[in-house]
Amino acid sequence: MEVLLPTTLAEALALKAEHPDAVPIAGGTDVMVLVNADLLRPEAFLDVSRLPELGTWRLEGDELFVGAGVTYARILGELPGMRALAQASRAVGSPQIRNRGTLGGNLGTASPAGDSLPVLAVHDAQVVLASAERERSVPWAEFLLGVKRTALANDELILGARWRVLRGPQSFAKVGTRNAMGTSVASLCFALDPTTRTARVAMGSVAPTVIRAPEAETFLTDVLDRAGAWDDPAAPIAAADAEAFAERVAASARPIDDVRGTAAYRVHAVRVLARRALARATDEMAEEALAS
Repeated sequence: MEVLLPTTLAEALALKAEHPDAVPIAGGTDVMVLVNADLLRPEAFLDVSRLPELGTWRLEGDELFVGAGVTYARILGELPGMRALAQASRAVGSPQIRNRGTLGGNLGTASPAGDSLPVLAVHDAQVVLASAERERSVPWAEFLLGVKRTALANDELILGARWRVLRGPQSFAKVGTRNAMGTSVASLCFALDPTTRTARVAMGSVAPTVIRAPEAETFLTDVLDRAGAWDDPAAPIAAADAEAFAERVAASARPIDDVRGTAAYRVHAVRVLARRALARATDEMAEEALAS
């Protein structure tokens, strides 16, 4: 097995063009599990952990770009204001895994249980890809094609993801078999966007890939409009509307039974997570209204 060790992005892209079957590796928290289980034996690894271009994040106007090589530990330390992303990063494995695991790793693995992926979905993130010949941005829903399948071409590397920063309430939560180092049984990211006056919700581990809940989003957006909540954050949301929103979220799930949980339990879990996320968001809006 050959290990390719580029030190610049240009060198890495040239090597990927020459060795299209080479498997990129950075933190290795997913890839090495497969290697150790004898499920992956590529002819070559392309070590991208040394590339400074992938280890950066930056604000670009009202958008945030996070490089593929930025670790979850760095997100927690350097981007705490990106609340849903920070909460998802805190939910990733153990401290050791958070020190090695990267955003690009979650994207490249494309597991429906990837903790950062519902956050990217809620933010309508663009996944930035590059080859030696071109650079392109792909919407998250077009990049994630199914269980561990992506739109990444053989000669491309993931540079990172870019999305518009949302200023309203947002949260991430997941249900797992244990509090630490557990793969998600179900996860949910929720956000209210005052700029577009829309509600957003995405789920993980309840379909072949991360999904949004468009019917639930439209329903809740209408509820917030009728209540005048965008102009008066203290405006209450009726309990029946909150329950109806949670039911619509649950109805969007398409889970399966597996060793971590049943389909019925996953549907129940996202219903509860949605109800709690909405309650936290409305409480936050009310507190901000009182403080202003």
